[in-house]
Amino acid sequence: MRRVHRSLVPLAAVPLLVTALSGSLYGALSAQGIEAFWLMKLHTGNFGAVNLQPYYSTVLGVLTLVIAGSGIGLLLGRRSGKKPVTPSF
Repeated sequence: MRRVHRSLVPLAAVPLLVTALSGSLYGALSAQGIEAFWLMKLHTGNFGAVNLQPYYSTVLGVLTLVIAGSGIGLLLGRRSGKKPVTPSF
């Protein structure tokens, strides 16, 4: 479980950070009267040549649930007294 969580976190962090930063920046710029629609395109998964808009929200949702589920599983496994598995490198 730890390996799965450790390998998926960087994969999930990048699109989540892009979405959070672009949405926050768009909101801040809009409040100042600056129109930056390209940020909204980025926020929704349109990366220019690569348009992931039809799948982007589903992928973000699934990644978030998998990361949260594996993290909760690791937390509950530690609390239940199970001996943590040491990773083999």
